[in-house]
Amino acid sequence: MKDVAARAGVGLKTVSRVVNEEAGVTETTIARVQAAIDALGFRRNDSARLLRKGRTASIGLVLEDLADPFYAPLSRAVEEVARAHANLLFTGSSAEDSAREQELVLAFCARRVDGLIVVPASDDHRYLEPEMAAGVATVFVDRPAGQITADEVLTDNAGGVREGVAHLVAHGHRRIGFLGDRPHIHTATERLRGYREAMAAAALPVHDSWVSMGPTAPDRVRSELERMLAGPEPVTALFVGNNRITVTAVRVLARYGRPVALVGFDDFELADLLRPGISVIAQDPALLGRTAARLLFRRLDGAAGPPHRVELSGHLIARGSGEIPPTH
Repeated sequence: MKDVAARAGVGLKTVSRVVNEEAGVTETTIARVQAAIDALGFRRNDSARLLRKGRTASIGLVLEDLADPFYAPLSRAVEEVARAHANLLFTGSSAEDSAREQELVLAFCARRVDGLIVVPASDDHRYLEPEMAAGVATVFVDRPAGQITADEVLTDNAGGVREGVAHLVAHGHRRIGFLGDRPHIHTATERLRGYREAMAAAALPVHDSWVSMGPTAPDRVRSELERMLAGPEPVTALFVGNNRITVTAVRVLARYGRPVALVGFDDFELADLLRPGISVIAQDPALLGRTAARLLFRRLDGAAGPPHRVELSGHLIARGSGEIPPTH
């Protein structure tokens, strides 16, 4: 700044006013200072400037997997809200590993982010209590926090599955299978709960052989689906717990000898172009991300009060696969 002031023939205070866009400087002087800045290659040190204000104008986002199509619109929505607040967004994947989640979260905190949005992999977030007490605003999205109270933005998973299973029942199905993700994941257990509640509401039994919870790896999903479709009384319809399972199920059913009704949780690209189109319970990941980010920035702007829990609804998109009647 001294070099800029000397070259422009002004005082240090004038350079500071120009850099920080403060009033009280003539257009001619602004132009002279800016010319000196350009000539000398001066760059404002935003880190130092923001730290003096006690903020870093940055937030962290911890997702399960950046490669998962579900999280792309969620991440983009958070980024757009952050950008509107002149903040940078740092993002990382936990890979559904609680230790990696904690490592990422604390790494962001060590870099003094102002706030965090977390899709939890852990069921114990007490490690975050010192950071939150120190002023790091935190919002959990898609899944609730574990063993602490904090702002949360969730989808009504059980309610969405109830609607999807009721749709299959309304089309004549009585033997309906459920393929879900690993049972320790909050969304997976909520979706299983919705399935059981919908079957109970329709006075239908649920046999153990009709339910499978576990990793979304294609080999496991294929094996379990083939098992459900075998035997003297195979399932005639399936509700599947997320978009990765749905894609594998579509591939298996394409080679199966008779039609099987299918409803999946989460929409996915090209689902409407398949024949039949894939019926889904659609979440709005962009709305999840936008809602979580707006809640975070309200906290950063000083909003007080007890933690908020926001629950968003999913909705059924009937495209054909969920409307196939039972053949036997």
